[in-house]
Amino acid sequence: MGMTVGGSKGGPVSDPNIVPLIDVLLVLIIIFMVITPTEPTGLRTLLPQPSQPESKSEPPNPYTIVVQVRQNGKVMINREQTDWDNLGARLSDIFKQRAEKVAFVDGDEDVPFADVARAIDIMRDAGIEHIGLITARDSVKREFLPTLL
Repeated sequence: MGMTVGGSKGGPVSDPNIVPLIDVLLVLIIIFMVITPTEPTGLRTLLPQPSQPESKSEPPNPYTIVVQVRQNGKVMINREQTDWDNLGARLSDIFKQRAEKVAFVDGDEDVPFADVARAIDIMRDAGIEHIGLITARDSVKREFLPTLL
């Protein structure tokens, strides 16, 4: 409590007591610190790891599925030519019996990203849970892609 006694010739002087205001501010700071999340939330992503130099000549896993978006609206699943209308049904057939639902998208450099996004959307609708993007540097050689059974 703060109070001034004497020394003033004009009568009693009223100074505001700010100690309770400071207590309230400290409590509010503690409440906001507790409410604020400590970990930012957002989309979960998996970052690509650099490939080992000795593994460049090895063929990928025989169960790897790569949807290739080519120029002029062409779409391929590994080495099999397909079209946009049958892409979802074909992917659903491929992943029907698989427990691990992982596929990759490989787009040519001149393909608009809208076409790649369209392929990703169709893959999500087909039930593929994890979709990876293949960059130009990590591009899979087409002769290493397995044929579909």
